Amino acid sequence: MNIAIIGYGRMGHMIEQIALERGHTVCATIDVDNLADFDSKGFRQADVVIEFTHPTSAYDNVERCFAAGKKVVCGTTGWIHEHEEELRQQCAKGQTLLWASNFSIGMALFDNVSRHLARLMNGMTQYDISLDETHHIHKADAPSGTAITLAEHIIDAVERKTRWQLTGNASADSPEVLPISSIRRSETPGTHSIHYDSDIDSITITHTAHSRKGLALGAVIAAEYAHTHQGWLTIDDVVSQQ
Repeated sequence: MNIAIIGYGRMGHMIEQIALERGHTVCATIDVDNLADFDSKGFRQADVVIEFTHPTSAYDNVERCFAAGKKVVCGTTGWIHEHEEELRQQCAKGQTLLWASNFSIGMALFDNVSRHLARLMNGMTQYDISLDETHHIHKADAPSGTAITLAEHIIDAVERKTRWQLTGNASADSPEVLPISSIRRSETPGTHSIHYDSDIDSITITHTAHSRKGLALGAVIAAEYAHTHQGWLTIDDVVSQQ
């Protein structure tokens, strides 16, 4: 499979390494200093494009890929919600986008565990819920896209929570709010914890990434899936095939 990579920083280099190890060809790498390569022969040869850039450029990058008839795997967070309906409509007409807030297969499994726990906790009103996440100091968005995804899935399952709120701690302004605390520390790849607290006991589940390799590997696995599938795709689709 021919893969083009948009965003050639640390993540892009790691994606390239894993793609080559899995027998694929990286036919183009595009970053801010060579945007003209969207018109290159290498980019035109791509079967799937993997995009990891910045919230301010992700939408334009995806649209340029769609205009070139390319399938896209996108891991950039902090931009998707305002464009989701439009992108879903484009995918319904033949485009392909697999977006995820986190491409780690372990995180996808963690999210599934969290959703199951949230359903069990729906009737357990003695438990309040909070979420915290810690990432490296270079991360542009807060809370993380992964934390937002986790929170939204909990809100879907727990009737007493109607919205999330970024806070400095585990408290919130009102009981229907799910608070998210974000910490930026050193080069931490990413840790997400979900807490259920009552007067009697507490339950906490945590996912800790040891490096960014899990994200890069998951992105390449997602590209392999997108290569043979079409439309609006999710990380759940990928995990179900593993």
